[in-house]
Amino acid sequence: MTLAGGIKSAVKSTSLISWKTTGKLQKTVTNYIQKTGLGVHSGKLSTVKIHPELAGRGRYFEFKSNIIRASIDYVKESPLCTTLCKDGYSVRTIEHLLSALEASGVDNCRIEIQSCDSDDDASVEVPIFDGSAREWMEAIRQVGLMVAKDGGGKSCEKLAPFLNEPVFVSKNDSFVAAFPSQKTKIRYGIDFSKIPAIGCQWFCSTFADDRIYDNLIASSRTFCVYEEVEKLRNAGLISGGSAENAIICSASRGWLNPPLRFDDEPCRHKVLDLIGDVSLLARSGSQGLPVAHIFAYKGGHSLHAEFVRQLNRTE
Repeated sequence: MTLAGGIKSAVKSTSLISWKTTGKLQKTVTNYIQKTGLGVHSGKLSTVKIHPELAGRGRYFEFKSNIIRASIDYVKESPLCTTLCKDGYSVRTIEHLLSALEASGVDNCRIEIQSCDSDDDASVEVPIFDGSAREWMEAIRQVGLMVAKDGGGKSCEKLAPFLNEPVFVSKNDSFVAAFPSQKTKIRYGIDFSKIPAIGCQWFCSTFADDRIYDNLIASSRTFCVYEEVEKLRNAGLISGGSAENAIICSASRGWLNPPLRFDDEPCRHKVLDLIGDVSLLARSGSQGLPVAHIFAYKGGHSLHAEFVRQLNRTE
């Protein structure tokens, strides 16, 4: 087994974050996963193949022979999703896939992605499926995990970022804050006061293992407000959106495609997004989700990304 010191050269502790062993070994998938589906914003089909990878390599996308690491260093500002961009190539709507990989403990993998519609586009979108992470979790569970080995055939310890002091980022009345803790706990709130069927919701849970994510978070679908659909489509968004890949709520008529999977499904989905976004803190097969008590209110992908940038600052 390779001790944590070799990995720590790539994940250096700071006054804000200490990288400590989880007592676990880094893992990868036992076999490749292949899935094809529609992008919610582009409306285009793409195919994703998730391949096993060596310990210490972490998670990364391969698009048209270009490597884009699943790192906050490559996040590009984009509306309603998280996008990675490098050298003019981009991979869009990565958050549900990364959320499932982070939660299930796939620390190292090569994510090959290609568009089924055009070879000329420099951008591609991860499939949305039913708007949740359920299909990704089922695919991961089906192939299973194995201990990842490095190039020398040795296993590597898995590290996690432990928060040493409070962090706070905000925009208007939205915020993400985190406080030191010995366990990972997330408390998330949303407020759609003008949409009575959604209203104000809070969800809170401690994430001790992947079963909590699998049972409480993974199947929560993305949601949208019916009265905003036309505006979003005019802005070039949700071209592939439908009642098959989102739950839709009207200010006057309530939920248009019930039933919900949970009474607070919209709020749970925000937790799903948060986990995918903060997974971008991961380095060299380490855990991305910080060991901390995280509070978020009315957050979105851009605020999640700013939170990760704060955690990632060198000093």
